[in-house]
Amino acid sequence: MESIEKRYNIGVEVTMDVIGGKWKPIILCNLRHQVMRTSELLRAIPNISQKMLTQQLRELEQDNIVDRKSYNQIPPKVEYSLSDYGESLGEILDLLCSWGETHANHLIDNGEAISLNCDS
Repeated sequence: MESIEKRYNIGVEVTMDVIGGKWKPIILCNLRHQVMRTSELLRAIPNISQKMLTQQLRELEQDNIVDRKSYNQIPPKVEYSLSDYGESLGEILDLLCSWGETHANHLIDNGEAISLNCDS
């Protein structure tokens, strides 16, 4: 079976094809400094559904961005972490987080009713 060639016009399209969307950058930032189980990710990202989290993790694993380690025990234990290749996104993730914090402060300074609860 012949595969269809994907065409991109700019590098950021390729990046967004892999890490784009509402949830993937948030998942990756949560995995940036620690290994996490599914339940921990659900607590850290309260607005994501179990189904969506599982789907996004599978896609990130398929793209070799996230590693999944399954332990053969009862109850089953699965941990997720950034792969070595996923670690190459570290600087990008740090910049996205930093820009978001700066933008949140900008919105607050302009009277927006928002809060940012992070450990920066």
